[in-house]
Amino acid sequence: MEILPCNLLILLLPLLLILLYFLFTFKTRNRNTDDQNKPNIPPGPPKLPIIGNLHQLGKPLHQVLHELSNVYGPVMLLQLGRVPTLVISSAEAAQQVLKTLDHDFSTRPPLAGPKRLSYNFLDIAFVPYGEYWREVRKISVHELLSAKRVQSFKVVRAEEIDVLIDSISPSSNTNPIDVFEMFTTFTHNTICRVAFGSTISQSKNRFNGSLTKFLDEALSVLGGFYATDFFPKVGWMFDRITGVHGRIEKVFHGLDKLFQQMIEEHLNPVRPKPEHEDLIDVLLKLENDQTSTIRFADDNIKAILMNIFIAGVDTPAVTANWAMTELAKSPDVMKKVQEEIRSYVGSKGKVEESDLDNLRYLKMVVKETLRLHPGNPLLLKESMKHSMIDGYDVYPKTAVLINAWAIGRNPKYWRNPEEFLPERFKDMSHDFAASHHNFEYLPFGGGRKGCPGISMGLVLTELVLANVLYAFDWELPKGLKKEDINMEVSSGSSVHKKYPLELVPVKHIYD
Repeated sequence: MEILPCNLLILLLPLLLILLYFLFTFKTRNRNTDDQNKPNIPPGPPKLPIIGNLHQLGKPLHQVLHELSNVYGPVMLLQLGRVPTLVISSAEAAQQVLKTLDHDFSTRPPLAGPKRLSYNFLDIAFVPYGEYWREVRKISVHELLSAKRVQSFKVVRAEEIDVLIDSISPSSNTNPIDVFEMFTTFTHNTICRVAFGSTISQSKNRFNGSLTKFLDEALSVLGGFYATDFFPKVGWMFDRITGVHGRIEKVFHGLDKLFQQMIEEHLNPVRPKPEHEDLIDVLLKLENDQTSTIRFADDNIKAILMNIFIAGVDTPAVTANWAMTELAKSPDVMKKVQEEIRSYVGSKGKVEESDLDNLRYLKMVVKETLRLHPGNPLLLKESMKHSMIDGYDVYPKTAVLINAWAIGRNPKYWRNPEEFLPERFKDMSHDFAASHHNFEYLPFGGGRKGCPGISMGLVLTELVLANVLYAFDWELPKGLKKEDINMEVSSGSSVHKKYPLELVPVKHIYD
């Protein structure tokens, strides 16, 4: 009886060893399977409960994200409240989002400000990807912002250039002028006539003061993020308490009233027939078009007008302002571009649009300005399905921010990236229309959601720059040195100078 346990142990030992072997193999196999199925999450800074990484964000946002990406890599994941946010800071990763997997990232997150001002996404810029987007995109490319349509407003731009130059001339003694205000006046008056017609331009006292006011407020609304954006289910309560909701509503109703007045003027049967159709005329025709796959109404028109007005006024003015800032800091470059313009144009009095294609150095100046100061420094996307970017898992409903500003200053792609060197574009193939081939240069975005208004924006920027550089020499105010020019930027969807640039225009005298 005493040896029986030993005999049993000897008999059971092989069975125990076999059982242990299978248990170990099963656990190892499960562990390997778990490792294989475990998502490869992009690196990112540590998160706090509830708010995630919101406490690490600051202004300007594109610069803060650039600093974080220097630590955590060009593909970085942040948790902004309840919203996972992927930050892209390399051309290679941007190419995957904008080209290789363009369809998977072809929509945008439904942010509170754009949602309201676009009449629940009836516009061109913020509309989610789908059938409506395809239709309005086609309308914008073939009807509103086509090369033919842009060319049809050539006379308007020429007339507004004359008005601008005449308005500067009386001040060309020793009085400095606000350069951004000068450019904004030109783009504002031009876009008013392009979008709303000559009758609106002639009614400046009635419309332009209100439009200028609401433009500034709308830009601020569109460039901000709100509690609703980070906490979709409960954030709206906080936005109401803090007054953000009321502010958005005030801007919306102000623009809505103005746009409605403009539409009603165009519908007035006794309205004089214009020589050229403006954009409201075109949109009203689409409203009556029974063959369209979508039904256009006044809200659709007003949403698209909001896009055209805000982008058309602000982006060219901001770009031209930065160009003049860089030229003021680089007098040799300013002299070179002025010599090119004046040599080609001669003494005929102004630069015409037909001259622009021959001003190669001017175009290099604009390209270099947009490299350093892209109109939209952060390209916003949202993933629609599970994808892999640089080997990392990206899940649906992940917001994506492509830092075009950081990519444009990356020494991996650009020699002396912080220097203003227009000559770098002399032998380079980088082109605005071919940005889908050059992902280190994204001033107008890329992919199917790229900016459709490139032609309109560029002609406004190049034309106004060429003319003010042709007609005037620009000097710093007395006592100010080029090293004293402040280059800080303000926050928002576009990169404005934080402090105004003031220069003294001196009328250029031709022999």
